[in-house]
Amino acid sequence: MSAIIEVKNATVRVSNGLDDEKTILKDANLSIEAGDFLTILGGNGAGKSTLFNTIAGTLALTSGEVYILGERVTHLNAEKRAKYLSRVFQDPKMGTAPRMTVAENLLIAKYRGEKRGLQSRRLHSFEADFKALLARTGNGLEKHLETPTGLLSGGQRQALSLLMATIKRPELLLLDEHTAALDPKTSQSLMALTDEFIRKDGLTALMITHHMEDALTYGNRLLVMKDGEIIKDLNAKQKAEMTIEDYYRLFD
Repeated sequence: MSAIIEVKNATVRVSNGLDDEKTILKDANLSIEAGDFLTILGGNGAGKSTLFNTIAGTLALTSGEVYILGERVTHLNAEKRAKYLSRVFQDPKMGTAPRMTVAENLLIAKYRGEKRGLQSRRLHSFEADFKALLARTGNGLEKHLETPTGLLSGGQRQALSLLMATIKRPELLLLDEHTAALDPKTSQSLMALTDEFIRKDGLTALMITHHMEDALTYGNRLLVMKDGEIIKDLNAKQKAEMTIEDYYRLFD
């Protein structure tokens, strides 16, 4: 089976403005197969976001390569990679257009990455499909098709962002601490919904989280990062054998 994503010898160095360079990602190698759900765990400055952003195309590599479906995309920006990837951000305001209705946001997402000329939106023809999709969230979103997205709660907006990211099946779903800005109850609810979508729809996903419990509970692989390096790449069996105390010891 060929990999969806391959990261080869990825290194990122940044300047602090004083003629000094700091390496924030060190010679990282990663292969993501179809159906993988990877969580990334690590302390502040471990390199989680750096690895994530080099895959997304929002941060350039100093050296190394990134491949998507075997195509070298190292020098393609985030817009060019959007046909392969979709992303749910930490900030509920980032993934949606606040003045547009829920239905309008879904319609934009439905045609993500496609060329669109001047033509009728035919929004009403998608109403039944959109309602059925929104009902999967279990938080009443199906009653808000005509509601401007800016009026939704944070949890509803993140659930909508998840739907928008997956309505057109991505090769890789990027979850950028997407529950971090929510209260604990809403966070747990969205995480359970995310896991359901990934499992039932057979998605491939990469998730950054600061919640160790989520990293241990969800996914079939766990990356542990420290000082810009991937120090562990655990499969489901290995992960199940680790305790929280074992993980804390990794960061000593």
